[in-house]
Amino acid sequence: MKVVLKILVFLCIGLSPIVFSAQVKLNFDFNTPYGNNKTVGEFVDINGAKIYYEEYGQGEPLLLIHGNSGSIIWMGNQIDYFKKKYRVIIADSRGQGKSELKTDSLTYNQIAKDWEGLAKHLKLDSLSIIGWSDGGIVGLKMGINNNIKIKKIVSMAANLRPDSTAVHPWVIDLIKKEFDEIKLKIKEDDKTQNWNLKKQLLGLTRVQPNIPKSALSKIKAKVLIVAGDEDGIKSEHSIEIYKNLQKAQLCIMPGETHFTPSSNPELFNSIADKFLSEPFKRPRSDYFKSD
Repeated sequence: MKVVLKILVFLCIGLSPIVFSAQVKLNFDFNTPYGNNKTVGEFVDINGAKIYYEEYGQGEPLLLIHGNSGSIIWMGNQIDYFKKKYRVIIADSRGQGKSELKTDSLTYNQIAKDWEGLAKHLKLDSLSIIGWSDGGIVGLKMGINNNIKIKKIVSMAANLRPDSTAVHPWVIDLIKKEFDEIKLKIKEDDKTQNWNLKKQLLGLTRVQPNIPKSALSKIKAKVLIVAGDEDGIKSEHSIEIYKNLQKAQLCIMPGETHFTPSSNPELFNSIADKFLSEPFKRPRSDYFKSD
C-alpha cells in the first residue's frame, strides 16, 4: 500500500519520532510480510535481550539498519531490491519492533553492540551496512569500533551530535516539545502508550549521539555519506562527516528529504547499489596535476 502521511509524519532521523506538518508519500507495498514473516523470522539472545531478525537472499552479507522508532518494514524497499544480490540481514533494533528493550538507558553504543553480536552469532566473516537515520549513526559507530570486519557502509542522514551545528533548529524545537509532552504523560500516569519507552527512544536523539569527529578516522571501511538537500540534518554537517573519513564518498540528493529510502527508493537504492558494487575511488582534489 502507498502510505501518505500529511499531518502526522514520524521523523526517524537519528533524531526522534516527532510530529510535524508535511506531506510525504512512503511506499510500504510489499508482497512479503517484512517484519512479520514467520517463515524466516528468528529471535536470538544478544547482550541480555531477545532481538528479532529476518534474512533474505544469498551472497555477501548486507546489514540493513532502520531508524528511530522504526522496524524491519521501514526498510522493506531496500530488502526488496538488495535481496536479489546479497544475503540481506535486518533486525528490529533494541526496544523497537519485536525486539526487547531490557535497559533503562538506551544508547547508540548498546544498539551497535547488539548488531555486532548478531553478526558474530551468524558467524559473518565480513559484511557491508546500509543504515538510515539512527541506523546510519549505528553503522558509523560499528565502523569506529572495528569489532567486526566491515567492507562498506552506506550512512543515510546520520549526525555526530544533537545540537544546532548538526541538526536544523526546528527539529531540536520539536524534540523538546515532544519530550515535554512525554514527561507530562508519565507524570499523569497515562497508560494509553508506553511512555517510558518513548522517553528512552526520544532520549537517543535529544542528547545523543556524541561522536567526536576525530573518531571517524578509526573507520577502516569505505563509507558513503548520503542525505537529502532538505534533510533534518544540515548539509554542512554531512559534508563535515565526509571530510573526516579516510575513504569516503558524498551524495547530497537534490530535491530529497530524510525519507528518500522510502519515498524515492529507486533513487536511493541505485545510489547505494552503485557504491556497494563498484570498486571504491576518491579522486584527489588536485587531480588536474600530473603525477
